[in-house]
Amino acid sequence: MPSPLRTALGLVSCTFIFTACTQRETPVEEGIRTKTLLVGNQNEPASLDPALIEAATDMNISVALYEGLICYDEKTGGPVPGVAERWDISADGLTYTFHLRANAKWSNGDRVTAADFAYSFQRILSPALGSVYAYMLWPIKNAEAFNSGKLKTFSDVGVTVVNDTTLRVTLTRPTPYLLGLAAHATWLPVHRTTIEKYGKIDERGTAWTRPGNLVGNGAFTLTEWKPNARLIVAKTPHYWGAATNQIERVIFYPTEKSDVEELNFRAGQLHVSYSLPPSKIDRYRQQSPDRLRLDPLLGVTYLNFNTTKPPLNHPSVRRALALALERPAIAQRVFSGARAPAHTLVPPNCNGYTGPAGQPDDFAAARTLLSAAGFPGGQGLPTMSLQVLNDDKLPRTAEAIQAMWLRELGVKVTIEPFEQKTWIQNQQTLTHTIALMGWTADFPDPITFLDVFKSDGGNNWTGWKSKDYDALLAQASGTADPAARFAVLQKAETLLLAQAPIAPLIFGASTYTIHPAVKNWEPAPLGIHRYQLIRLEK
Repeated sequence: MPSPLRTALGLVSCTFIFTACTQRETPVEEGIRTKTLLVGNQNEPASLDPALIEAATDMNISVALYEGLICYDEKTGGPVPGVAERWDISADGLTYTFHLRANAKWSNGDRVTAADFAYSFQRILSPALGSVYAYMLWPIKNAEAFNSGKLKTFSDVGVTVVNDTTLRVTLTRPTPYLLGLAAHATWLPVHRTTIEKYGKIDERGTAWTRPGNLVGNGAFTLTEWKPNARLIVAKTPHYWGAATNQIERVIFYPTEKSDVEELNFRAGQLHVSYSLPPSKIDRYRQQSPDRLRLDPLLGVTYLNFNTTKPPLNHPSVRRALALALERPAIAQRVFSGARAPAHTLVPPNCNGYTGPAGQPDDFAAARTLLSAAGFPGGQGLPTMSLQVLNDDKLPRTAEAIQAMWLRELGVKVTIEPFEQKTWIQNQQTLTHTIALMGWTADFPDPITFLDVFKSDGGNNWTGWKSKDYDALLAQASGTADPAARFAVLQKAETLLLAQAPIAPLIFGASTYTIHPAVKNWEPAPLGIHRYQLIRLEK
């Protein structure tokens, strides 16, 4: 018969060994168990107000908190039902009638109505709000006039509330990509009572977007926001599709440095990272291919020249800089071949559009242009600053450009890294000289890229204005035949690249890590994922 003392000592010993040898549950493992998705999102949000969102990283959060009439299909970028379960389009393409779900609700339980969308459109078009993305609604009749202040009465804008579940939108001219626009963040609704509880309809930066205050109509609601640490959204039972949503929470981590984020991923802190350092791509290709994602993205990185500042007000100088680039070398050395060199603004596979030949890599032609402009060998040119986002890619891209321009043209530049908010503000206010900038498609059509550089475009941060370019875009907007429309847009892109207020460098790609437990995370060409469609499985 065993001794009671020996048995007790044995149990203590086994307990000690078990405790010492068993690893603690990682956040990723806990997240799989509790259905909490841990996502890297690179930057601290600048705003959660749909009318003021400008960065793609902020839009990643907005799709959890709000839902528009239309949503993007992750695989194709095409339109799928959102709050509007169906829609009708008139034969002349000028009238869209959206039929809203009767069970669509706000996170406080209020019903979502057509009047909510009308109010939200009025708000974003209000001149005093100053939304740089308000032009996404300009195809609506009289929307541009109201946004500019020329028209004072919103009832004259082509937005009609037929009844609680029916919204009619009338356009100035046929807009074949209207449904793509309607899925953009600028068309997301806001809760009128909440907006006016904390301020006026056209007031910026009020407290309505804080945890406990924000009322959205998305699949999740905001529960915590610790700046530069984390932002948490939780499943709301009021969302019309809550029954099929298997994710209880999403935690967004604003980790600017992708090398830090990659360490966090390997340590079991993240299910999905925002990006992967290019230096780590080959290692993941060889050792962990099941955790590496290299997805196509409708995006482009380009040099943004401030054309209001000498010597960049001279087209020949800008074009010389645009031609004095070895884009394939940048793609290979900086991005480990995960991205393709870009000679045009519009990426390939953009709704069937074929762009022009674009800006070539031609050092000899660049030297000739610079000499003709009066700066042979770079003589007489001041040292110019090149502003970049302080991440792991753009500074290295800038260093490659800096070396090429000095070697081939004798042009000297300094590199100035900034955090995202300042980097964007400097370009918006034209206080930069040259900057590295990126643009991801808002919807799958070339106009989402070309519209940026209209003279009055809210995102045109070059200072460049061209009546001929504006006229071509206007002509394209009035052209119904797709092939003829694309031909006009190709002329516009040719003019833009010849004048060179920008110099395309690299086409987009989403390069990141993902845990095998994450299911339904599609390789989205627009970079947008609806978290209510994601599953976490052991």
